[in-house]
Amino acid sequence: VQLQESGPGLVKPSQTLSLTCAVSDATIVTPYYYFSWLRQPPGKRSEWIGYINYDGKTYYNLNINGRASITRDIVKNEITLQLSSLTAEDTAIYYCARTTPGELDSFYGNGLPSLPADFGVWGQGTQVTVSS
Repeated sequence: VQLQESGPGLVKPSQTLSLTCAVSDATIVTPYYYFSWLRQPPGKRSEWIGYINYDGKTYYNLNINGRASITRDIVKNEITLQLSSLTAEDTAIYYCARTTPGELDSFYGNGLPSLPADFGVWGQGTQVTVSS
């Protein structure tokens, strides 16, 4: 399975970011996988944003304050992240990752020190800079 993130590299403050994760060689509805979005700000630990699972259920990091929305397109086999009300604090490398339910635990709490992790399947990451 391969994951490929895409999206705009530069967005303005207050705008909404839209990123796509294209999945190949596997379907996004295959039990029992979870697709997460995470980010790595410069010089900081990573932050888990949220997930959508094989069944279409979503769950988000409360620290994102309701600004994130993760959806899927089963026909295109893609996962999309939308993040609204952007500020400079949202500048980061954004990753999508496929994991098992048990592997999700490592994303919670203080976050992993660096991405990608050595478990699951990851995209190559895409840089997003929020600047006017």
